Amino acid sequence: MTDLFSISGKTALVTGGSRGIGLMIAEGFVRAGAKVYISSRKADVCAEVAESLSALGTCIALPADLSTEDECRRLAAEVAAREPELHILVNNAGATWGAPIAEFDDAAWDRTLDLNVKGVFHLTKFLLPQLEAAGTLDDPARVINIGSIDGIQVPMLETYSYSASKAAVHQLTRHLAKRLAPTITVNAVAPGPFESKMMAATLEAFGDSIAESAPLKRIGRPDDMAGIAIFLASRAGAYLTGTIIPVDGGIATVG
Repeated sequence: MTDLFSISGKTALVTGGSRGIGLMIAEGFVRAGAKVYISSRKADVCAEVAESLSALGTCIALPADLSTEDECRRLAAEVAAREPELHILVNNAGATWGAPIAEFDDAAWDRTLDLNVKGVFHLTKFLLPQLEAAGTLDDPARVINIGSIDGIQVPMLETYSYSASKAAVHQLTRHLAKRLAPTITVNAVAPGPFESKMMAATLEAFGDSIAESAPLKRIGRPDDMAGIAIFLASRAGAYLTGTIIPVDGGIATVG
């Protein structure tokens, strides 16, 4: 069973890995024995978090702003210069925006879709040589996209571009899964409420009611997110591709 869920010795890149869900996954990977690169837009924060995680294992900072194709290309080149093989890519970097419908303009759409959808596509595309080098029929390379339950159900807030972007991530996951099989799997995790900077204002205002509305009666914990990511990255998850897995205490599935 230890081997079934092992990712020891694998190399991973986690985007948006300096906070929130990305940090939960990165720390879980480091603790599980993977060599982990984390990327985020703020170089100083990225370096600080990587140094902290290095006390637990191997973690290296590679800052990048993945809202542009050029930066996706640059980050992929930096990874390629260090690693001929990349076993795990976690596309987590994302942004949200909320405003009343009358005030929702092009900028609100562009800033969200550029990072949440185009960034996922471009980075995966540019890292294909390293992913293909790592993947085999028995142990494919893994791409794990972070979607959201807001891409499955209608959110209560006016975050139009965010919910649309996450629905797009889910469909992009299926499309890439078909194209990149059999030596690369592509799956998406659709988180519900977890404690993160992106969710901070929502949880401060509605956290108790959100927890009460969840069938499992609580907000997600870091080990809930680390657990699903390790499962997908390990031998235990090697026969899944094109799946969208809600990790939400049942909110989107039985709530």
